[in-house]
Amino acid sequence: MSRSLSRISTLAKRNVKEIIRDPLSLIFMLIMPLSMEILFYYIFHELTEQFAMKYLAPAIVVFSQAFLSLFAGMLIALDRSTSFLSRLCVSPARPHEFILGYAIALAPLAVLQSILFFAVGGIIDPTIWNIGLLYGLLSSLLTSLLFLSIGILLGSLCNEKSIGGVASVVIAGQSVLSGMWFPTSGIPKGFETFMRVLPFKNATDLVQNSLIATSNLFGDVFLPLLIVLAYTVAIFIAAILCFRARMKNR
Repeated sequence: MSRSLSRISTLAKRNVKEIIRDPLSLIFMLIMPLSMEILFYYIFHELTEQFAMKYLAPAIVVFSQAFLSLFAGMLIALDRSTSFLSRLCVSPARPHEFILGYAIALAPLAVLQSILFFAVGGIIDPTIWNIGLLYGLLSSLLTSLLFLSIGILLGSLCNEKSIGGVASVVIAGQSVLSGMWFPTSGIPKGFETFMRVLPFKNATDLVQNSLIATSNLFGDVFLPLLIVLAYTVAIFIAAILCFRARMKNR
């Protein structure tokens, strides 16, 4: 057990160094969603409640996490294209240790995203400073695992040339299928059901409903939580299996 933890720690430290070497991507993942949060609030919050900060800040937090999928996928895909993973494949490290090494290295970035966007939202609209903000922050850490798992899986499947286009589908899905830019009450029931089956809207609903007071805990919080957790566990398992298959091929 101690050897496994040591290998995971070593891999995580190495991955942190690789992440720091690409500061422009880090800045992009923070500045672009932050700019959207500020601009969309001041432009639209008086026109529709959809852009009130209690809804906008959680939506931006989850939207920014979709970029983690791209970032994680690119990191793994680039490692696969070099001799780094080839050398590691002959080491005693196991597939789940590789996966945890990447996830742990990227987790601080997910925490930073959540704290930054909630903090800026609270500065703009102090009414969100309440106990619900803590619940929203905690739930956002769970949703970040979903997008990390997606990125790790995509990085295991795609090469460095295709990962950008494939991962952008996840970002587009979070933007279009989460309902963050429009109310879902007026769309066709069939399409709304389709959105609720996928993880994107459930992730956004989970963080939004954790922040605001809700009278329907099961439908508004626990049900989205269960769906997000189910997707996260399933995708992490798929990522480990895919990574294992890649290691065997090498």
